[in-house]
Amino acid sequence: MIADDRKNKTAMSEITLTLRQGARGRVQLPGSKSLSNRALLLAALATGETHLTGLLASDDTAVMIDCLRRLGVSLTPDADPLAAASQMRILGVHSQFPNLGSLAEPIDCFVGNSGLTIRTLLPALVASMSLQSSHGVQADGCVLLRGVARMHERPIGDLVDGLRAVGAQIDYLGEPGYPPLRVRSAVLPAAEVLQVRASTSSQFLTGLLQAAPVLGCQWRMPVRIVVEGALISRPYIDLSIGMLADFGVQVAEPLPGTFVIPPAHLVVQPQPTASQGLIPSDIHTPTASTAFVSPGRLAVEGDASSASYFLGAGLLGGGPLRVCGVGQKSRQGDIHFADALGRMGAEVVWGDDFIEVRAGQRSADGLPVIQGIDLDCNAIPDAAMTLVPIALYAQGPSRLRNIGSWRVKETDRIAAMAAEARKLGASVEEGPDFLVVHPPSRLETAAVQTYDDHRVAMSFSLVSFQHSGDLPPMPHPAPTPPNTPAPPAAPAGKQPPSTSPLRTVTILDPGCVAKTFPDYFDAFAAVAAQAVPVIAIDGPTASGKGTVAAQVAQALGFFYLDSGALYRLLALKSLSLGIDPRNEAALAELAQGLDIAFSGVQIHMDGTDVTEAIRAEAVGNCASEIAAWPQVRRALLRRQRDFARGPGLVADGRDMGSVVFPQATTKIFLTASAQVRAERRFKQLIDKGIPARLEDLLADLQARDHRDSTRSVAPLRYVEGSGVVYLDTTSMTIPQAVEAILRAFRSSESA
Repeated sequence: MIADDRKNKTAMSEITLTLRQGARGRVQLPGSKSLSNRALLLAALATGETHLTGLLASDDTAVMIDCLRRLGVSLTPDADPLAAASQMRILGVHSQFPNLGSLAEPIDCFVGNSGLTIRTLLPALVASMSLQSSHGVQADGCVLLRGVARMHERPIGDLVDGLRAVGAQIDYLGEPGYPPLRVRSAVLPAAEVLQVRASTSSQFLTGLLQAAPVLGCQWRMPVRIVVEGALISRPYIDLSIGMLADFGVQVAEPLPGTFVIPPAHLVVQPQPTASQGLIPSDIHTPTASTAFVSPGRLAVEGDASSASYFLGAGLLGGGPLRVCGVGQKSRQGDIHFADALGRMGAEVVWGDDFIEVRAGQRSADGLPVIQGIDLDCNAIPDAAMTLVPIALYAQGPSRLRNIGSWRVKETDRIAAMAAEARKLGASVEEGPDFLVVHPPSRLETAAVQTYDDHRVAMSFSLVSFQHSGDLPPMPHPAPTPPNTPAPPAAPAGKQPPSTSPLRTVTILDPGCVAKTFPDYFDAFAAVAAQAVPVIAIDGPTASGKGTVAAQVAQALGFFYLDSGALYRLLALKSLSLGIDPRNEAALAELAQGLDIAFSGVQIHMDGTDVTEAIRAEAVGNCASEIAAWPQVRRALLRRQRDFARGPGLVADGRDMGSVVFPQATTKIFLTASAQVRAERRFKQLIDKGIPARLEDLLADLQARDHRDSTRSVAPLRYVEGSGVVYLDTTSMTIPQAVEAILRAFRSSESA
């Protein structure tokens, strides 16, 4: 159940992104928001059970699911609870929502800030109420539709006017023309035509197209919809028509802007019963016709709008970067964002279910050459936002036209993108339906306000790529802001060059990306990490992986990440605050805000040197316990990936190769017998003057091994044949182990 103030996002207040020099590899897109919410509503209205796969897990889908459940639809997740929306089984209600409430006790539906949810659910409610009222059922139904404050500023008057014109009973509960709304049952008499203005949002037309088959069931005649005036974002209408076809409805367009939906299907459908959980037994259910027929199983393709950020990263970061989940066969208009990148200098490769982008040309300083663009963005209204940060890297101005719909989205996106681009040093011309971006000679360090708009946050993450006005690339870049790694001690005889502070960009309220892409910043960090060589060393506690990894990093001149230190830092902080190690949510929130800094072998937290403090046995035991929590591991995922930067990284831990760096150049599973590991730990403690008992240490190690290998998330196990090099150091010296890993790395590099 979704509370009114639901913010299904992380507790992060900000993310600081340091300079990235590349992006490559591949990324699997989450499901399309547009397709997910359309499929959810049509499956709910259909006859039969629909199994949706690839469904987006986000705030927008969560509010649609919650609204449908409040209206009596049975939706059952068919997946891991942490990704509950990825698969869903939906029992259709045959166009008749079972729970419509009453004037005395209305059904209260909270839509958050999801424009697609309210604009498609409203017509569906009107049609379902009319169908049932025509049968004398739930004739006093009453449903409230409301959202967050910004939703109450987003216009819906054109849609309401179109529905009221054919008899719908819809009341404004606040300012006329805007939510919140009250919808009351009313029988809609057969109408020769439904008219709607769709110059503000194509979603108004989508809502009517999806409701028309239900009205056709009642009216027993084709339903004609006529668009008055201009129709924006036409590709989204084609997307809706394609989805309707999946549910058995063929939409004709005899004239531009005129759509005809045929009469209901003639089928023989068994009478549902209350025991099936479909509809109350006293509701009349037509068995000779149905508005929608379930396709049975339907896969939701990846989100083309979300693809734009990674395609942009492929250009700015050089690539090649392959985005999987959409391709040349996609129905989504936003795939043509890749065509815009081609005009700006990208090389684009198309597959049936992937798009790959790389820089076409590079300048003398090695950076991708970006050209300015003049583009009518009507066909790609959401993805076009990503062109703004890319335009900051161009050799000339970029003009984005026909973007008036940005004004009435999650925020006034024209104003927002202009304001934040100016912070970064650009000169921006802003008009009613256009932007002109004049790129700066250099980008400024800035904190980007996101306005609770997911696309603002994701778009401006791209300005973390190196710009021509930044300092030249360094062989050993030394990040200086807090929460970023510093280079390891240089090999003997070599000193890393000194560097000045590098430009950063801070994304404020990054959790707003949960609206469509909750794991965006983790995925973004992953493609940046794939641009540099990574050696991932995993193994049980006291196997010597830390000592070996540090020496491998020193031999190669790479950065070094002791991932266990992050969990120990979290453990130390939680112990100092008295947080219960079983309180997963509190620990995850704490992990997001850790103030940590690495300087060689020294580790600081909150400005205090805690290098020795985190090695205490109590801290280690606590770290092992809290590392089993999925939310904690997710909270630290991006921070670990951000350690991967040129010239390379050596990372040790327990899930470096399996989760954090799955595309690592070299993966090592380093271990030793429990007895030898206990003896090594015993010697370390005694050498430091810390009393210890070998028997106790062995018992602790065995307990940790059991926890690490049996935890539900990223268990520590060696899988033969997985491409991971197994290295048993029971009878090895440290130099021998280091040399074995260096050989494996050289072999991987030459493969």
